[in-house]
Amino acid sequence: MLAGVSIAYCMLIRQLVLAVLLSPNVSVQAQPPVVHVMTWNVCAGTNAGCALFRRPAAELAWHVAVLATDADVVFLQEFCTGAEADLERELERRTGRAWSVRSAGLSYADGSPYRCYPDMSGRPRGVLSVTLAVAGADAGLVVRPLTSPPWGARRYAVCTADRAFCTAHFSSGSVYDDRQKGRPYRRVQLRELFTLGRGVIGGDLNLVPRDAAAAYRGRDECDPRRRWTYVTGKRKIDYVFAGDGRVRRCFVDYARSTWSDHVPLHAWVTR
Repeated sequence: MLAGVSIAYCMLIRQLVLAVLLSPNVSVQAQPPVVHVMTWNVCAGTNAGCALFRRPAAELAWHVAVLATDADVVFLQEFCTGAEADLERELERRTGRAWSVRSAGLSYADGSPYRCYPDMSGRPRGVLSVTLAVAGADAGLVVRPLTSPPWGARRYAVCTADRAFCTAHFSSGSVYDDRQKGRPYRRVQLRELFTLGRGVIGGDLNLVPRDAAAAYRGRDECDPRRRWTYVTGKRKIDYVFAGDGRVRRCFVDYARSTWSDHVPLHAWVTR
């Protein structure tokens, strides 16, 4: 008799739980989606010491797509505008999803294009660029100018129209690009980038963490260990920032350290 009562009691509880879960007045809070973001300076345009220097546009696109097969958003620096269409096709082929790709080609102080070297067969590869690729058709990507030294390369940010994703490649800090003490142009570019973007922001900022300290205020950075991302000198100058508490995981892909003078940085963030 007691066993029968126990079974009946369990069935009643199960029916009550199901009734609560299926009730239209009870909502189950959905978990925020996690977005996989990769940033990488591919070093493809003008540096003869890099593996992708003078590689054909299709090969350049292939190398990026191999790393970004599982990504949702890709930030690229020192890409070449002539490989933009190849990159979109290769990403769509490898992922089975539509992609939107937009590049901002750098220019010299006189306005002339900062061209990538042609490939090994002499075919042009366009202009050295900062590039944003986002999974999805018609993502509404826009180019925004950044304050740049009048004697150096004109710098840009590329962002989604809703400012959810924004990337840039800051002035280099070399003798011909933001050469003054205190990195005045890169500090201005940092403020401008974080004004333009209000979600996930990153790229090659050409600043070590102590000089990029303002960017950390109220935000998570993908790699709190601050591991090096720039092969020369083993310095961290590549970043992915998101809102406070939104970074879920980070991966620095040192296995690709021979592909460029930077290593790819992957971040998983919630929207």
